Amino acid sequence: MDEPRVTVVVPTLTAGSKLAACIESLIRQTLPGTAIVIVDNSGSGRVRKEGAWPGVEVIENERNVGFGAAVNQGFRRRPARFLATLNDDAVARPGWLEALVRVMEADPQVGMCASRVLLAGSGRLDSAGMLLCLDGSSKQRGHGQRPEEFRRPEEVLFPSGSAALYRRRMFEEVGGFDESFFLYCEDTDLGLRGRWAGWKCLYVPEAVVEHHYSQSAGRASRLKAYLVERNRVFLVLKNFPAGMFLAVPFYAIQRYFWHTAFLLQGRGTASEFQGEGNHPLALVWYVVKAHLAALASLGRLLRARAAVRRVSRVDARGFRALMAAHSIRPRQVAEL
Repeated sequence: MDEPRVTVVVPTLTAGSKLAACIESLIRQTLPGTAIVIVDNSGSGRVRKEGAWPGVEVIENERNVGFGAAVNQGFRRRPARFLATLNDDAVARPGWLEALVRVMEADPQVGMCASRVLLAGSGRLDSAGMLLCLDGSSKQRGHGQRPEEFRRPEEVLFPSGSAALYRRRMFEEVGGFDESFFLYCEDTDLGLRGRWAGWKCLYVPEAVVEHHYSQSAGRASRLKAYLVERNRVFLVLKNFPAGMFLAVPFYAIQRYFWHTAFLLQGRGTASEFQGEGNHPLALVWYVVKAHLAALASLGRLLRARAAVRRVSRVDARGFRALMAAHSIRPRQVAEL
């Protein structure tokens, strides 16, 4: 079997009509030499039961192995020069892959490309790359804004894994997705490791995807609340310069303050969490539980941190400057 030019990996839990629309949009792509791999994490073989597409490979897992592990698994099955990730509830416009690959092939220093991801049916933007808060939280750049405000190609910190392109050389150099994250923030972790290794990320506004945001696990579910907080701490311990560690709790406390303030006003992610039938005090327990999990994983995280530094081509000062140039304030994180 010839090696494809690009492999698109689509992890899924739910299959159904949204996955069908996603895969059909990939079949309509204008880029030749594309392999499509669905990784079925449902544990029940749901994808094969609900439909099949000629030429599309399906990997069936006996349990949900998580997003990062699924992508790694799919790319091992069909390695290519480039790896694209696409959420199963996203629909790519026909020129999506072609636009991403064209930009990456034009500059060998580009290891990642971010798409112009639209919130399906809203006329608003989901992401135009990602931003990083100095407590380790990440948020979509431009989320909820008009797409017309993000027409210009430019460098961004890293892409949202909902619709991204990665160069194989970068992906393999930094070790692929960290499977211990399971779900959420694994794209942030991969992007920061790529940045430590000296790779650039470009936003490609011509690469357009429509995304039904957080359809798989819910926008403000209990699982998401815990994993986002836990993985934020994992990410800091792996990727932040040591000189920034003391500042992280300061920014985290600011974010907790704004979560509380917006909850009282009936807006923000904490309010959405409550709106889904959850008690707000559960968030306090998830913060404690997240830090306990990080403490239990400290040895592994420190080994992973050493691995990041072994391939680093950027010093701590340069990395801090990069983070500052693409930062988001704690208030904005709590509000979005």
